[in-house]
Order: sequence, then C-alpha cells, then structure tokens
Amino acid sequence: MSNSYGKLFRITTFGESHGKGVGVVIDGCPAGLEISREEIQQALDRRRPGQSNLTTPRQEADQVEILSGIFEGKTLGTPIALLVYNQDAESKDYSHLQNAFRPSHADFTYTAKYGHRDHRGGGRSSARETLARVAAGAIAAKLLESQKVKIATYVSQVGKIKVRKPYQQLDLGKIETNAVRCPDGKTASRMISLIEETRDKNDSIGGVVSCVIQGVPAGWGEPVFDKLHAELGKAMLSINAVKGLDFGSGFEGLGMTGSEHNDIFFQDSGGNIQTKTNYSGGIQGGISNGQDIYLRVAFKPVATILQTQTSIDAEGNKIQLEGKGRHDPCVLPRAVPIVEAMAALVLADFMLRAKVSKL
Repeated sequence: MSNSYGKLFRITTFGESHGKGVGVVIDGCPAGLEISREEIQQALDRRRPGQSNLTTPRQEADQVEILSGIFEGKTLGTPIALLVYNQDAESKDYSHLQNAFRPSHADFTYTAKYGHRDHRGGGRSSARETLARVAAGAIAAKLLESQKVKIATYVSQVGKIKVRKPYQQLDLGKIETNAVRCPDGKTASRMISLIEETRDKNDSIGGVVSCVIQGVPAGWGEPVFDKLHAELGKAMLSINAVKGLDFGSGFEGLGMTGSEHNDIFFQDSGGNIQTKTNYSGGIQGGISNGQDIYLRVAFKPVATILQTQTSIDAEGNKIQLEGKGRHDPCVLPRAVPIVEAMAALVLADFMLRAKVSKL
C-alpha cells in the first residue's frame, strides 16, 4: 500500500478511522520555518467532524500533538511527526459489516487485495485519514507563504446548484462565512437547503470544489511525467470520493476553436510576461506560467446512506444492508480544506524542486 507522497517535501500518513489515532510524518521540510501548533490546529478545525449540522455528528476535537521536528516554534529540518488520537469512535456501529460488502465502498476491493481488512468505519479507506494530510498541508502552506503563494478553495456546486460567477468576481474572503463554504451568499443558501433536504431523506449528494492558486511564479513543474497539473490531478484523485477534475477552461474548452482558446502573451508596463486570457489554467507544458492556477474537483455522493440496500457478503450470499453510524450527507464543506491541503503539498514539493532546476 502506498502511504507516501512527494519527492523533496514528502509525507507519509498512518492510522485507521477507529484505531488509536491518525498521523503523519513529514520529511524534507527546510529548517527555520516558523510554525505553531495553533496554526496546524486551525487547519484541522476546518476539517473536523461535527462542525455544523451539514456534517457527520461524530464529535472529534482532533487535537494535534507535535511529536518531533519542531522546536521553539521553528522547524528543525528533521522529520516532523504529528499525531491526532481518535476519541469518539463507535466501532459497534460497524459490527454488522465485518463480512459485508457495502455498495460503492472499498470493502470488496480491500478484501480482494489484502484478504483482511479493518471494517470499523472503513479502516484505512476512511476519509478520516485525510486529517493527516490537512495537518501536513498547514506546514506546506506556511512554506508557500514565503513565496507569497496563496490558495483559496470553495464549494462551487452541490448537486445541480452552481455558482454562476467566475472566481474573479467572487469575494473569496467570504468562503468561511457560511457552513457550506461558498463565497456566493445566495447560492450558498440554496446549497444548504439542498443538503438538508437530502439528509432528511437519509440520502447523500455530491458536487464540485473549486481551487484558485495565486502567486505561483513561472517555472514550477517538470516536463513529461511530473507535469504540475498531472501531480495536482494525482493528489486530488487520491482524496476519498473524488471522481474527476479539470483545469482552466476544462471540458468547456472543447467547444472552442484554437484561435479562441489560445492564451496570447504580452508584456505589461512592468516588463512582466502575462497572458490576455487564462484558458490554460496557469499551466502550460506541465509548468506554471505565472498566471492563476485554477482547477475544479468533482466529488461523488457519499457512499454511506441510511437506507436499506441490497448487497452480498464475503461468501457471496445476498444480504440487506442498512447504514448505521454517523456520516456526512455531503462531503463538500469538509472537503474544502482537504483540497487546499493537497494543493499546498504538491506546490511545496515543486517549490523545492524548482530551486535545484538551474544555477
């Protein structure tokens, strides 16, 4: 099982949903970076369960412990180990799933691969693993601040309800002003109503998280196999429930001609090379071009629903499954900091790799 990501800024996550805890080891973070426990905790607070009536009621404070690598508020250049203990796991809610294969879950595939799995809350396949990424992402984001790189992530679609304005016309400072984390207030209200209606029907719903990255200089990324958008894509697709993503014009660009879609270069009054449009989403040839990087990440409806469904068990017997436990009717509000963290982890790695690309 691959539990590590990154080349120079590298993370390894560990732990299961109902085990002792979940954590991460970060290797390659330069020494001297000022980072406090409170900054890491702030990122985790945005991801934790039980933060609103739109999320799972599981109550986890997710208080992070720094085990190594940070001393007197600064990184040492040695491996950083962060740990969060599980406090509110109710494993009895999953006892009926020991030999059952839930629809659209990883139960069957984990059993096929390993022959043995932790059925409590999904074990390692649970989205609880992502708290480790968010903790590491807080450090990556702090590292990116030294290069004036900023990442803003928000919910842009729930079901068929979409934000119609481009991100340039949105006040991204309002992302945290509502429970669904959508900067368009009127659209946010409609999204919240839809999530509540879906929850009351014991069902779930998906949508889209948009990510805007500003301040990345031209030249980050590697040609051929480690293209910047390829690594961002891999990072996003590693998040639970993600089924697709696009950059810049994305699929909408398919209806344009080359003459319409090409981003024309010009030099501004300060001598900086810019493009008149940004259909490329800030990446060309797999390398950043200095424009905003813009991507959208599609999340499927949460697989666990509190309805009776037909499935089979490990012996192939037909069974009736009824969802139990505490689950999100829509993963999007809590996915916002996860997408942000994965973007930060990718960019921190490429920032360090860019430093060794030329003299």
